[in-house]
Amino acid sequence: MRESEMRIPWKRTWPKTAFAALVLCAIAAVCGSAQTFTTLHSFCSQGGAACADGHSPWTTLVQATNGYLYGATEAGAYGGGTIFAMTTGGMLNTLYSFCSQGGCADGATAVGLVQATNGEIYGTTAAGGAGNNGAVFKMTQDGSLTTLYSFCVQGPPCTDGSAPNAGLIQASDGFLYGTTLRGGGPEEGSIFRITPAGKLVPLYNFCRQGYPCPDGYDPYGPLLQGADGNLYGTTSAGGAYGGGTIFRITPAGSLTTLYNFCAQAGCADGQDPLGGLLQASDGNLYGTTFLGGANNSGTVFRVAPNGAFASLYSFCAQSQCADGSFPAGALIQSTDGNLYGTTEYGGGTSCYLLQPGCGTIFRFTLGGALTTVHAFGTNGSWDGWMPSWYVALTQDTNGTLYGTTQYGGAGNSGVAFSLSPAYVKLLPASGVPGSAVKILGTNLTGVTSVTFNGVAATFQVVSGSEITATVPAGATTGLVQVFKPLSVVSSNVPFTVQ
Repeated sequence: MRESEMRIPWKRTWPKTAFAALVLCAIAAVCGSAQTFTTLHSFCSQGGAACADGHSPWTTLVQATNGYLYGATEAGAYGGGTIFAMTTGGMLNTLYSFCSQGGCADGATAVGLVQATNGEIYGTTAAGGAGNNGAVFKMTQDGSLTTLYSFCVQGPPCTDGSAPNAGLIQASDGFLYGTTLRGGGPEEGSIFRITPAGKLVPLYNFCRQGYPCPDGYDPYGPLLQGADGNLYGTTSAGGAYGGGTIFRITPAGSLTTLYNFCAQAGCADGQDPLGGLLQASDGNLYGTTFLGGANNSGTVFRVAPNGAFASLYSFCAQSQCADGSFPAGALIQSTDGNLYGTTEYGGGTSCYLLQPGCGTIFRFTLGGALTTVHAFGTNGSWDGWMPSWYVALTQDTNGTLYGTTQYGGAGNSGVAFSLSPAYVKLLPASGVPGSAVKILGTNLTGVTSVTFNGVAATFQVVSGSEITATVPAGATTGLVQVFKPLSVVSSNVPFTVQ
């Protein structure tokens, strides 16, 4: 058994029956969300063995040109998972059920979707296909699916790769690029390019220099094309210190290792990056590690395209891991300029294996400040728990964030959720120091502090929808922020100090 399998053997293997037997998220009123959280759809809520709408969603939701959100589940009517389309209001339609063909020749368990410039939706499956080692497929927006490529049809050693664990990206050259978790010669994963018509070219095989794999192995997350045209990604294991790597690869297949995790004592810099990378507006790449950091509960990190690295935050820094623990997905940058992500555990409630919490959604500024905006399990498990592995939240063009959980909900089979922007309103929106201002919002009980452009103000909670505050001496024009135990919400307009 390899090191990575010993470290995280349960990434995709926890039995669903174990979760169904334990109603695991305790009720705790600990989350004052700065955004409005809504459960849109509970998978398998109608019961029955088939779960025609699928259960345990596993992919990042993708907004298509028709306005619908597309996603996939791990299992469904034939046991191979589903692809669904969902409105932003939560109305869901199952478009395709995998394993509808003999031997799951059409693939099983889709792990990522992307809409290409030709309008078709492309994706990968972790299993199934003609070689039973995963497949690449395309699908029309109304659900007509074609299997384009089946991995390892020729049998071991699967030099073309096997078992892709992440979806594809379409690069600026029009080709689709992806990774496999296994195969590639040494059987430690690969990077490939495939045409929209299905012609595949292997680009790089990990661990090609032999063990202990200085170039890394087990790439769980998807690739990212940077502004420089190169592709960037992570491996969850291997590298100079065994904690995984960050790499850059040219479209022609020349790979450079940018950073080796566990370079610091106790893996204080992080260990086991599982999600992909994000290139933010400042030009740097951001990501998370599942383990490592000051509390061995994962980190947020930043790396420049030239390899300059900084560990920015260590999770479980708060009591009961209220700030979250064990992030397994990628980050996104919202239109508000902040980064958003999820953790598998944390949030302060009690969950499976006595882990502190059912998972969180967090907001992270480019300056390094983290805020928990939702803690799962605060209403039992009806809002879902354990956000889906390896994936990122999606921001729709309506400004709302969307995502999925693997478990919880009415059917304990995962949910689709939304997180809508929230703000407080000021009456009036200008004034002099010493004047009174009404702050209007929702769920304002439990507020701990109010600031005017960073200067603390005296305040009084009038009701759940109103606060009165006094403009403090020394305040300058800027946003008014209202702080709660687990969140902060800002005014929709700056307050003008006259």
